[in-house]
Amino acid sequence: MHNLGVLLAYIDEIGEPGAFVARDHARFNTSPAFGYAGFVIPETNARRFGTAFTEEKRRVFKTEIERAANPGQWERKGSSIFRPDTMAKFPQQIRVFNGLVRTLRALGGSLFYYADEKPIGTPAQTRLDTAQRETAAMQETLNRLARHSESQDGSNLMVMIDQINENQRSERVPNMYAHILGRASSHPEMRRIIEPPMHVDSVLSANIQFADWVSACVTRAIEFQIRDSPYRWVTGPKAVDAVRGSFTRESKLRLWKRSVPDLNHSEVFRSERPLHPTPDGQLLGSSIPDAALRKLRAGAQKRRQPGM
Repeated sequence: MHNLGVLLAYIDEIGEPGAFVARDHARFNTSPAFGYAGFVIPETNARRFGTAFTEEKRRVFKTEIERAANPGQWERKGSSIFRPDTMAKFPQQIRVFNGLVRTLRALGGSLFYYADEKPIGTPAQTRLDTAQRETAAMQETLNRLARHSESQDGSNLMVMIDQINENQRSERVPNMYAHILGRASSHPEMRRIIEPPMHVDSVLSANIQFADWVSACVTRAIEFQIRDSPYRWVTGPKAVDAVRGSFTRESKLRLWKRSVPDLNHSEVFRSERPLHPTPDGQLLGSSIPDAALRKLRAGAQKRRQPGM
């Protein structure tokens, strides 16, 4: 394997770091996992891929872009592409996404994700610290990206993420720098990371925009794997088929106290859900509703309490 020089990783958030109870809960209903996803590409091909993304975006969203106040900074968020009805109403958007994944692979790139399943419960019940959750997910993301870089014959790595507010940036960067330096003594692959993650405004970066699309796609797949979800179509054989086999070996969904193994690589796009096996005679895709599942888990937790 030849040295690829510098790899560029573009990542965005999977879900959000807040608490999760159920999809039908009044407050804590957003996402059952949190982490980061995007893609890695040799720096020599990064601009080429960004150009391909921009051309495809301008073609498929031509009308919207022409009507925009600032067409050059128009972007379509991944959450607006990967909706429950996208495959039925806007299949051309999914064809474009698949085509871009294949272009990325042809240019030596790979998709990537890392996410932690959240414990079920309110912030008080789970003793939630959102800053700690964000930090832990970012640290493990960097660990795995560094490992991927090392596997590419020792390529160095720069990581870019969508821009956040200055207060968050000033808090996160020193923590990430300390993590990279501290871990490097026992894990030499961390030396592949040239700098802590750089924050880039998505309206100015086509590659950050595509990372957002990848993150949204992975988010929907993870949601389907963990809970009752309207995004089963994402894992269908005729949907985002290009993603299968396109993830780094280090991509992972770490499950929370489950009896089944973590999901790795393309496994989050399996149509048969390991967390919700289909009993004989049960319709494909059906599962225990969130409300019923929540009651079952609450009962199980109560039985595990001391003295019960």
